[in-house]
Amino acid sequence: MKICTVVGARPQFIKAAALSRVLRRQHEEVLIHTGQHYDHNMSDIFFDELSIPRPDYNLGIAGGSHGKMTGEMLIAIEEVLQKERPDMVLVFGDTNSTLAGALAAVKLHLPICHVEAGVRMETLQNPEEVNRVLTDRISALLLCCTETAIGNLRAEGITRGVYNTGDLMYDAVLYYGKRLTAPRPGDLMDFSGKEVALPEKYVLLTCHREENTGTDEPLDQIFSAMEALPVPVVYPVHPRNHERAQRLCQEKGYRNILLTQPVGYLTSLYLVSHADQVVTDSGGLQREAWFLGRQCITLLDNPPWPETLEGNVNQLCRPDKEEILRKLSVRPDFSRHQNQFGDGHAAEKITEILSAYQG
Repeated sequence: MKICTVVGARPQFIKAAALSRVLRRQHEEVLIHTGQHYDHNMSDIFFDELSIPRPDYNLGIAGGSHGKMTGEMLIAIEEVLQKERPDMVLVFGDTNSTLAGALAAVKLHLPICHVEAGVRMETLQNPEEVNRVLTDRISALLLCCTETAIGNLRAEGITRGVYNTGDLMYDAVLYYGKRLTAPRPGDLMDFSGKEVALPEKYVLLTCHREENTGTDEPLDQIFSAMEALPVPVVYPVHPRNHERAQRLCQEKGYRNILLTQPVGYLTSLYLVSHADQVVTDSGGLQREAWFLGRQCITLLDNPPWPETLEGNVNQLCRPDKEEILRKLSVRPDFSRHQNQFGDGHAAEKITEILSAYQG
């Protein structure tokens, strides 16, 4: 088969790294990078350190409103698909790149394989939820990470082409986790280009979603909680948010938060695995914390991964100082830590399903 795979954001690069290594043994893959995450620390470093094949197409589309970005991607991806005429279009997760790739494919009557299908937060106020729901509705293959996701699809009347393959993110943690080393010079830098020394004990913070970073108030509540912790907080900052983060730290005199540039996947995985606790609004990072046995506070109202909530290993939390501190003080019960994300061979299962697809 010829398969066109659409990627554009950090979580998709990780999943592509896990899948492409296996997929390309049997099939021809054409990799389309929309450019949604575009600078070195958000994109190039992932391709370099994870040995992902270089994109066959880099569309260079980033920034702007959701509609503008998705529309420009749709136009550009359609042109590539018309040229390549693949047997299948494969998309990951829930980004604007995912929806644009799926829409371009369905308009050209090309079957879509949606990896990480069936995830639900039950609110269309979340833009990623819109992307994943619409993509699921038009996909021929819906490959789920967990039985919960299969149940979500069944409740919506979607049962055809649905499989539980396990989670490519778990594949990646198992594969790349063996290669982790402490950050090297240049791995952990502030925004002035100076090296950041990694504390012996620290809390890891990642926070990028619009509802938490789009205005000062929620981010300031999060920062105020981090400032009150007894250990330093390491915060790799998304480029679109670093100006607000730096300004708040300066205005409020926050000294406990170490702002760094975005980090590569291997550095990020090391930071998770050695953190005392993790505070995040990332769907990927909350799973990585769970895989690696770290307590996590997720700054969301709805659980995209309810499997991680058992035993308070992961807890949902509003961007409120007192609630964050209260939940960080709760002891997790790791005895209830049962893996529901597969056996680490999701890539092989996905490849088998694609090979057997008859349309």
